[in-house]
Amino acid sequence: MEDDDEDTRVIPPWVELEYRQMRYLAGKGSMVYFTHLSSSSRTSMAAAFAGTSSSCEPLADAKAFTKGILDIMKDEGLSLEHVCLLDPKAEAPLSPEDGDGKFSWFLFGGILGDDPPRDRTSELRALGFPTRHLGPVQMTTDTALGVTKLVIHNKTPLHEIPYIDFPTITFNARESVEMPFRYIADEEGQPTLPPGMRELLHKDLNKSFEF
Repeated sequence: MEDDDEDTRVIPPWVELEYRQMRYLAGKGSMVYFTHLSSSSRTSMAAAFAGTSSSCEPLADAKAFTKGILDIMKDEGLSLEHVCLLDPKAEAPLSPEDGDGKFSWFLFGGILGDDPPRDRTSELRALGFPTRHLGPVQMTTDTALGVTKLVIHNKTPLHEIPYIDFPTITFNARESVEMPFRYIADEEGQPTLPPGMRELLHKDLNKSFEF
């Protein structure tokens, strides 16, 4: 995950929830790199990662860096053609065949929850990475990672994944919020949200009505 907001000083609670969900979806045995962070964000994330080091959850390992993806690739000896940039403007969709040794890393660029999308991926696109898209509807980055794993690891084509677009999260008869993204639908047809996100959304909704 390549962040491109150098002004970020702390990691908001909702972003921390989505980052943790990315680690959960990637699964144990995987590695998730969070790159191009501000120094304070890197420190905040490293502390959050340390707090989950003894967790019983099957989380992917994670590292946080202030340096960018190209520097990390150089450190790891990884060439450009082995890194797939998930890009909404790519011509080709991600397919199960892309997991057959073609790519070693999958790169997600931008800011989590960017609505409307502001093409934050453009700077990475200009570097010449091979690209694939995940469909026409904007996803949260944790959803994009989850979809990528289903396609690459589970060999599920994009069009066979159950989605729910722009779901309304209802808290009670008078309170609800519409989410402007595509999510993976669970077995009950509900959007797959990070644990704790529903409660945080309700809390933030109540804050917006405080006078």
